[in-house]
Amino acid sequence: MLNINFVPDDYIQSGECRRTNLMYLVLFAVVMAALGGVFMTIKVRQGALSAKEKLVNAKMARAKEAIKQFEELQTKRKVMIKTALTTAELLEPVPRSVLLASLTNNLPMGVSLLRLNVVQKGPKVANRVAVTNKYEQAQAKKAIAAQPEVSQERLLETCIDIEGIAPSDLQVAAYIEQLSASDGLLDNVALVESKEHEIEGTIFRQFKLTAMLRKDIHLTKEDIGGIRAKCERAFY
Repeated sequence: MLNINFVPDDYIQSGECRRTNLMYLVLFAVVMAALGGVFMTIKVRQGALSAKEKLVNAKMARAKEAIKQFEELQTKRKVMIKTALTTAELLEPVPRSVLLASLTNNLPMGVSLLRLNVVQKGPKVANRVAVTNKYEQAQAKKAIAAQPEVSQERLLETCIDIEGIAPSDLQVAAYIEQLSASDGLLDNVALVESKEHEIEGTIFRQFKLTAMLRKDIHLTKEDIGGIRAKCERAFY
């Protein structure tokens, strides 16, 4: 049986064109939607990165401020330590006039002082033995951490250099003995040097001594008054 198509060819071609255009429009819409999604994703990521950048910048600003405050505190701490050390040097446990009076009171007959130097300084730190064992290192760290903190003012030592002349070494030895026993002011009195010295044809012994002021010394007003009175009596 013969099939006869009564639809015109122009109508068929027009329908195919419409279907093709519709397909193109659908594909275009899909591509534009994909591009829009990608664009929105990029914008969201940019916003997140911008927020993270602002957060990091804020943290850096706070860190800079904290470092600046720490440096200021360190500077103030150094100034305070320097002031404390200066104050400790000014507030001597024993007035120098009393110390000089004590040194003069104990002079044997014929002995004279030429020079006196009083200096406050920190104590000498002993060299630590190198520790190679890990267990010993840990024990050493624990021992150091367990030690109580001591202020710099309490660690100051008053060192005294004494220079004078005497008729003989016997008077020098007697002076050292009297300084070690009298008034309880001095400790570690030691002879540094003793040599001949001629003054106007007379031979003397020029000596140098070192001593340290006792750290635990506490003089009352009566003690200070007695030392000064004894010095005045010896002078007159």
